[in-house]
Amino acid sequence: MAEKTVEALSEDEARAELARLAQVLAQANQAYHTQDAPEISDADYDRLKQRNAAIEALFPDLKRDDSPSDQVGAAPAEGFSKVRHAVRMMSLSNAFDDADIVDFDKSIRRYLGLAETDPLHYTAEPKIDGLSLSLRYENGVLMQAATRGDGAEGENVTANARTIADIPHRLTGAPEVLEVRGEVYMSHADFAALNARQAERGGKTFANPRNAAAGSLRQLDPAITRERPLRFFAYSWGEVSAPLAQTQMGAIERLAELGFETNDLTVRCDSPQQMLAHYARIEEQRATLGYDIDGVVYKLDDLALQGRLGFRSTTPRWAIAHKFPAELAWTRLEAIDIQVGRTGALSPVARLTPVTVGGVVVSNATLHNEDYIAGRDSEGQPIRDGKDIRIGDWVQVYRAGDVIPKIADVDLSKRPEGAQPYDFPKTCPECGSDAIREEGDAVRRCSGGMICPAQAIEKLRHFVSRAAFDIEGLGARQVEQFHTDGWVKEPADIFDLKQKYGSGLQQLKNREGWGEKSANNLFDAIDERRKIALGRVIFALGIRHVGESASNLLARHYGTWAQFEQAMVDAAALEGPAWDELLSIDGVGKVLAQSLVSAMNQEAERASIDRLVAHLDIQPAERPATEGSPVAGKTVVFTGSLEKMTRAEAKARAESLGAKVAGSVSKKTDIVVAGPGAGSKEKKALELGLTVLDEDGWLELIGG
Repeated sequence: MAEKTVEALSEDEARAELARLAQVLAQANQAYHTQDAPEISDADYDRLKQRNAAIEALFPDLKRDDSPSDQVGAAPAEGFSKVRHAVRMMSLSNAFDDADIVDFDKSIRRYLGLAETDPLHYTAEPKIDGLSLSLRYENGVLMQAATRGDGAEGENVTANARTIADIPHRLTGAPEVLEVRGEVYMSHADFAALNARQAERGGKTFANPRNAAAGSLRQLDPAITRERPLRFFAYSWGEVSAPLAQTQMGAIERLAELGFETNDLTVRCDSPQQMLAHYARIEEQRATLGYDIDGVVYKLDDLALQGRLGFRSTTPRWAIAHKFPAELAWTRLEAIDIQVGRTGALSPVARLTPVTVGGVVVSNATLHNEDYIAGRDSEGQPIRDGKDIRIGDWVQVYRAGDVIPKIADVDLSKRPEGAQPYDFPKTCPECGSDAIREEGDAVRRCSGGMICPAQAIEKLRHFVSRAAFDIEGLGARQVEQFHTDGWVKEPADIFDLKQKYGSGLQQLKNREGWGEKSANNLFDAIDERRKIALGRVIFALGIRHVGESASNLLARHYGTWAQFEQAMVDAAALEGPAWDELLSIDGVGKVLAQSLVSAMNQEAERASIDRLVAHLDIQPAERPATEGSPVAGKTVVFTGSLEKMTRAEAKARAESLGAKVAGSVSKKTDIVVAGPGAGSKEKKALELGLTVLDEDGWLELIGG
């Protein structure tokens, strides 16, 4: 059900909604700040907070005592002693578009009584996506380190903080009391290495560097924190016995002089336009910084003016965080890989310089298909929705909800010199078979079929399906397990199971879930399927576009495996009598025919088919009893309208009498049944001197 707009809420609905939002956001705060395991995305969290604030603005009397608007972080977790902050650790209000930043500047000017022409300076710095930490120094010695917690009270993590190389244990020339505040974070490279180590040990892996940093700092055992590659950026202060400087920029420079790491992308700006320009510069560099940021923070530079502006309940009036779009990020396309799906589709995958999008580190994204990458066709004409994506390009990645990340756009102005159009492979990277793109299809597919490792499991599952070989005791789960264990790589291997695994050291009866009786039952069921109908065999091959109905149609037309096989070989050039005959079969179109002929003439797949057929006794297609039928063995084409029966009835009746029903007229056609509206087929039949009957003539011939 769609969420009601704030303006549409009644007072009772607003009260209930505020209660719901308080519960949801409190749980989100606990998951994010205390458990280091976010349950909702940053974008959803920001949206819910904005909705809560909008309802409170419209219904001020309904504001709750536990309003999320008054909350900062979450209460300290059990297991750490608590620390009361001498100066409250605040959060920041958020901006989401350029207009918000212009309004931020205007609101400060209004509050201070300044005109638009009066000079006003700001700092702009990357918003590090990590865990806030406050470091208390007394007489230059690190005495205490505490997390933000709920802003008033945090967790004592002093022992853990001492293990971080960027945090000095002693300061020279610092005020007697100095609380330095900043962000604990982890670089992309260190994050990847940590997750790799954790996976090797069978330990917990982390969704993103922020979670990894928070989880590492908040270990009860400092020895574990020491093993984790944590970093620290200083950008603010709490209690201080003497001012660090008169400006925000000067204070940051002072912190650097004292030995703290500060961010070199921090700059001084003289207007909202300069702030926004720096935001754009930082966003462009986001993927190459080597650590996660989720926006840019602007602060009034003059500390005296900061003092005059003061604070709201949870945020300063003199600072704001300009967030990046939660589901969008720019990064570098490092390579394009081709993955082959279980149906043979060749899917291009972008390998990216890792960037966090929507709370998840993204290093791969789908590139959809060949046309999406190319941008132009073989004649140089633009392709709809094509992007002309090249390796080395600066690309925009988006991730909405839980969908696979995708490439949204390309910045052509940043294209490296000499970047070449991507040459989409024409052969399968898994098995070397031709990768064919059918007319009207956006996807190129491997024609290797059963011999392609990427398609093998799906092909085997299809092979043992009910309409194919339907071997009792060998379903999709069992054949997939046999493939994983290396027992069955292709269908022919099924018929060797008894020979290979019925005796000797490695036997089926000794496998978990099997016994001597069940193993022998499977071997017997396999032997029973060596004798099998032609239509089932054709369907079991799993050739694209060749379904159960088409398989039976082909079986009835060609009669035996030998005739079917030879016809496909003769049609390999996609022209000539054998090709024309294939296309003449009513129900067989060009796309199906091409797919069928291609599969039967691929060297590797054909070898796999031959190995299978060697185990089989393929039964000829059942022929209807046609003794005395005047049309047995004849090829019939129906064209125009039929008035006394439907086309389907006419076709079924002809086949029951032993006739072959074709969809087109050729020299091999024996009879053309032409109803009203018959056009080119009737004309061609007359030109070839074929027998042409009307509907009554046809019914008279077959006896009504």
